Amino acid sequence: MKSIIKTITLLLLVIATASSCKKDDSTSLVDSTIQKGNWKITFFQDSGNDETSHFSGYEFIFNTDGSVTASNGNNSVSGTWTTGTDDSQSKLILNFGSTIPFDELNEDWHVLEETATMIRCEHISGGNGGTDYLTFEKI
Repeated sequence: MKSIIKTITLLLLVIATASSCKKDDSTSLVDSTIQKGNWKITFFQDSGNDETSHFSGYEFIFNTDGSVTASNGNNSVSGTWTTGTDDSQSKLILNFGSTIPFDELNEDWHVLEETATMIRCEHISGGNGGTDYLTFEKI
């Protein structure tokens, strides 16, 4: 009897673990979309200020190893990227270290909209409650 209870308990544990590890399809879409081609920032609003021009001329390449490079022909800035979910919403996590103005992109951005050629994101600040917006478009 004890072995049956142990077997059933183990089986339930395996089923619970397998169902909790289900891959989020929306994250997979962001992963596959962003790795295809070069991207540019077409809109960046930080605390209500349009700062899109800070990234004018930069092309972003998101590599499969989690690295990202922004280059304008003269300057190149390296960072990292990953994806995840937060309350079942896809997010894009960027980190360019302390390089100005790219440090302003260091956030976990909630993906609001995504197509094959555009990813539109927002970040709600925990400190002041302000909302920032970031849009990448494929070149």
